[in-house]
Amino acid sequence: MTDPAPASYTDRADLKVDAALAAFVEAEALPGTGIAADAVWAGLSALIKAFGPKRAELLQQREDLQERIDAWHMKQAGGTHDPLAYRAFLEEIGYLVPEPDSVQIAPGRIDPEISSLAAPQLVVPATNARFALNAANARWGSLYDALYGTDALGSPPPAGAHDPERGKQVVAWAKAHLDRVVPLTKGSWANIVSMAPAGGKLILVAGKNTVALRDPTQFAGFNRGADGALTDLFFRVNGLHIVLVLDRGDPIGRDDPAGIADMFIEAAASTIVDMEDSVACVDGADKVLAYRNWLGLMKGDLTAEVSKGGTQFTRELNPDIGFTDPTGQPVLLKGRALLLVRNVGHLMTTPAVLDASGAEAPEGFLDALIAVLIALHDLRRSDGPRNSPAGAIYVVKPKMHGPDEVRLADQTFAAVEQVLGLPAHTVKIGIMDEERRTSANLAACIDAARERVAFINTGFLDRTGDEIHTSMEAGPMVPKGQMKSATWLTAYETRNVDIGMQCGLKGRAQIGKGMWAMPDRMADMLDQKIAHPHSGATCAWVPSPTAAVLHATHYHHIDVFQQLYTIAEAAGGAPRATLDDLLTIPLLEGPLPEAEITAEVENSAQSILGYVVRWIDQGVGCSKVPDIHDIGLMEDRATLRISAQGLANWLKWDVVSPEQVMAALRKMAVVVDQQNAGDPIYRPMAPDFDGIAFQAACDLVFKGRVQPAGYTEPILHQRRAEAKARG
Repeated sequence: MTDPAPASYTDRADLKVDAALAAFVEAEALPGTGIAADAVWAGLSALIKAFGPKRAELLQQREDLQERIDAWHMKQAGGTHDPLAYRAFLEEIGYLVPEPDSVQIAPGRIDPEISSLAAPQLVVPATNARFALNAANARWGSLYDALYGTDALGSPPPAGAHDPERGKQVVAWAKAHLDRVVPLTKGSWANIVSMAPAGGKLILVAGKNTVALRDPTQFAGFNRGADGALTDLFFRVNGLHIVLVLDRGDPIGRDDPAGIADMFIEAAASTIVDMEDSVACVDGADKVLAYRNWLGLMKGDLTAEVSKGGTQFTRELNPDIGFTDPTGQPVLLKGRALLLVRNVGHLMTTPAVLDASGAEAPEGFLDALIAVLIALHDLRRSDGPRNSPAGAIYVVKPKMHGPDEVRLADQTFAAVEQVLGLPAHTVKIGIMDEERRTSANLAACIDAARERVAFINTGFLDRTGDEIHTSMEAGPMVPKGQMKSATWLTAYETRNVDIGMQCGLKGRAQIGKGMWAMPDRMADMLDQKIAHPHSGATCAWVPSPTAAVLHATHYHHIDVFQQLYTIAEAAGGAPRATLDDLLTIPLLEGPLPEAEITAEVENSAQSILGYVVRWIDQGVGCSKVPDIHDIGLMEDRATLRISAQGLANWLKWDVVSPEQVMAALRKMAVVVDQQNAGDPIYRPMAPDFDGIAFQAACDLVFKGRVQPAGYTEPILHQRRAEAKARG
C-alpha cells in the first residue's frame, strides 16, 4: 500500500482515523443512534487490542498449515496418492477437527426471509447507490417486462417500438405459468374473462362457465380503486406472491380477455449489500462511500439520480405494499428485499484507521463496528418500512478458514454488541463456505457460532481457488471447465445442504447456492438454474433484478422446504457424499492437447485482464465483463482467484511456460482493449503493456502461488492505491 498523507488523519481515542471517515461517522452515522462518538472510537480501539493478536495468530496458522501440506505433497512426489494417509495427516496437523455431536443452531429473532421463505438472492456492491436501490427494490418485478426484455422466450428482445406479436408470446408464457403454479379447477387462465372476490373466495369466469382455484388458499387478497373496480389480485405460491394487475384502459390490459395489464412477481426476498468481493475499497474515501450507501438503506432515505430514456428522475426505496385479504382484513407486504451486509474477511487491513502503533487496522473490525452501528437506525425506527421487524442485523462473513476463525467472528460481534448496547446475538452471521478448511469442517464451523448462524452458502469460484492453492504442490490441476464435474465439487455442493440440515438450518437459516454469471442468457438460466431450488437451496444468487424475477418462477414450481425433507429422507439423514470425496484432489490424469492448453490459458488471461483493468483504473469492483467469446459475465474477485491460481498451478508444474503465459496476457490485452473501445475513460493496455492494470494482472498470475491463501486482494489493493496516487 502507498503511505497515506498524515494530514488526512485525525486523532480519536489512541487511533488515527481518516478525517473523512471520522466526519462521516460523527456527523452522519451517529446522530439518532444514542451512541457517543467517544464510545465508538474507544470501542474500535478495544476491538483491535482484544482480538488483533488472535487474528494474527489465526492468519499465521493458515500459513503454517499450508507449509505443512505443501511439504507433505512434496514428500509424496512421484508416488501414488494415498487418500487414507492424506486424511490421517490432515487430522494430525489439525486441518481437520473432530466432528461435533448433534449441532443445532439457535439464532433467535429471525425474519421470515431467512427462516421460512425460499427465493432468489441478489448481491450488490455497496459503493453504487443506484445498483443498491435497484437491488433493494427487487423484492418485486414485472414478469411481463422480464420476459419481453430478455432472451427468456428463446430470442433476443426486439429493438424499437412495442412488438405486439412478442407481447402475445409474453402473455401466453405467463398464463401457462399460472396454469402450472396457480391451477384452476377446469380450463386455463388464458380463457378467463372476469374475476371477483366474493364470500372469502375468488370467483373466475371462463366464457359462460364459473371456475375456481384448485387450491382456494392460494388466493391471498385484492385491491380496489377509488371507483370500486378491482385493480390487483394477490396469490401466494410456496410463500411467494404473484400479483395480477387489472386495467382495461392499459394498452396490454385492453387486449387481454380478463383485463390483465401486468403480472408482478415477488422475487429477490433478500439482498446482500457487499463491502467485500464486488467493491474496490482501498482507503478512507472508499470506505465512506460504501458506509454512506449502507446508511441510506438502513435509514430508508437513500436516493440516486437516474437518466433513462432521455428523462431524469430520482430513484428511491419502494414503500410497503398493502391489500385486503379474502376476509376483508388489511395486509401489508414488504416492498423491499431484506438486506444483509457482507463485511470483509479476516485478512485485509485498511489505511482508513491506524492503530496505536501506527499500523493499519484490521478492516474486518472496522466493518463489524461501523456496519452494525449504522444498522441501529433500522432497529430503532418507530415508523415506516423496517429492514428487520424481528430486530436482527445480518452480516455475511466471508473467507473464514475453519471453526476457530468463525469463533473469532462470533467473539468480535459479541464485543460490538457490548460497545453499542445491543442484546446478545442481535447480530447474525452468514458463513460463506468458500474455503476448503471450512467445507471440510462445516459442522464445527456452524457450531462455533450456533446462536448467530443465519446463512451458509457455497461459492464455486472462490472455493475452487482455495482448492487449487491448498493442493498446489500435489500436481497440475484440471482446467476450469472440468472442475465443474470434479468429485470434490459434487461432494461440496451436496454436503453443504446435508450438513446444514443436520445442524438445524431448515426453518431457521438460509442454505444458499452460487451465482448465475450470464445476465444476458436468461433462457439458459430458466432451463438450468431450477437445479438450485431442486438441490435444497432456500436462496440462490442471480446477477440482476430481472434475473431474480425469472428465477422466482423456479420457486413457484418447487417447494424447497418439502424438497429438503425429501432429500433428507432419501439420504437416511446422512451426507450424500463423504469427507473423502470432498478431499479428492482434482489432478490432471494425463497430458492435455496443446490446443486445449492454449485455449485455457488465453481464456483465463482474458478473464483476469477484463476484470482487473476496471478494478485498478476505474475502481469498479463488479461489472459485466465480456469473456473471450464476447459473452457478458458478471464478475467479481472470485473469478480472479480461480483464473490466477489455475495459471499459477500450471506454471509451477510446467504445463505452460512463463513465456507462453506472458504472450497470452499481451494477446488478450489487445482483445480487452478492443472490447472496451467504446468506454471514453478506458486506458488501453496495449501496445506498451506498462500500465498499472496490466502489471497487476501479471502479478496475480506470476506471484499467485505465494499470495496468502491465493487471494487477490493484497495485489489489487496495492495497485489500486498506486493508480489513485497517480491520479
